[in-house]
Amino acid sequence: MLKIGYKASAEQFSPSDLLRFSEYAESLGFDSVFISDHFQPWRHTDGHAPSALAWLGALGGRTQRIIMGTSVLTPTFRYHPSIVAQTFGTLGQMFPGRVILGVGTGESLNEVPATGMAWPEPKERFARLREALTLIRKLWTEERVSFSGEYYKTENATIYDRPSEPLPIYIAGAGPMITKYAGRTADGFICTSGKGWDLYRETLLPNLASGIEAAGRPSESVDRMIEMKVSFDTDAKRALEDTRHWAALALSPEEKMSVEDPLEMEKLADALPAERAAKRWIVSSDPDEQVERIKPYIELGFRHLVFHAPGPDQMRFLKLFSEQVVPRLRKAFG
Repeated sequence: MLKIGYKASAEQFSPSDLLRFSEYAESLGFDSVFISDHFQPWRHTDGHAPSALAWLGALGGRTQRIIMGTSVLTPTFRYHPSIVAQTFGTLGQMFPGRVILGVGTGESLNEVPATGMAWPEPKERFARLREALTLIRKLWTEERVSFSGEYYKTENATIYDRPSEPLPIYIAGAGPMITKYAGRTADGFICTSGKGWDLYRETLLPNLASGIEAAGRPSESVDRMIEMKVSFDTDAKRALEDTRHWAALALSPEEKMSVEDPLEMEKLADALPAERAAKRWIVSSDPDEQVERIKPYIELGFRHLVFHAPGPDQMRFLKLFSEQVVPRLRKAFG
């Protein structure tokens, strides 16, 4: 069954606005809400970066049924894994069956300014993530955990308030090794739309399947979640212009490598023309075109689509999208 989610743009809106948008998404029938856990936004001007951990508690109290989680949180630098285990244990106990911990290896934009650390190479970031998740799972299932890893340690640690069952963990990735690891160990895999098709067809999904097979798990045991970047409006020009706020996403990895200052990221993004800013987005005023351009991702196997809209009027987007696009998607794909 197709699941339809809403991406709460923490880098673009205030915490109270995000709550309002998310409540509205639930009332319109959306199945999930995910929020990124950034210490800094992509833009300094009019940027936001609320605490996802605090915000999820407020969201759970303001909603009734939606699944909610992080897309994504880095449990390895700003946070000790034991604090992540404690926080999500509390959320899981308060809102049973509704909380997902989505994790990734992190970005220097978030971790370096908050810690002053030297940003490590991908190999170390991946190793830290694996070790952190091992510790988090132990703290959710065992008492008096004394853990001595390469990066993290605990001594007789107990999470006293935790859910009766460990929470689902979703792992985000854009490369073969972490994707295969997600297939072996995670409850879900997270990636984003708008990249080259070869990445999905030849790298991500085959390695996810390989990891699932290596672990002897059923294919359907891993949720395939993708953040769908869509700019939909009845006004085509408005749909295009709305993407400007997120122009940083169109920067190449080389252009934004080791950029840790939102002011510098903003400067790089603002230099891009509107057409390039829109490159990562499905931009259209035609609901049938939206469905046709979303369709290839579903055909690849993604079944949990979390829609991220770039414009300032999120209520307008949610209403238009839920009325004109979502019913077509559900009719076509279940």
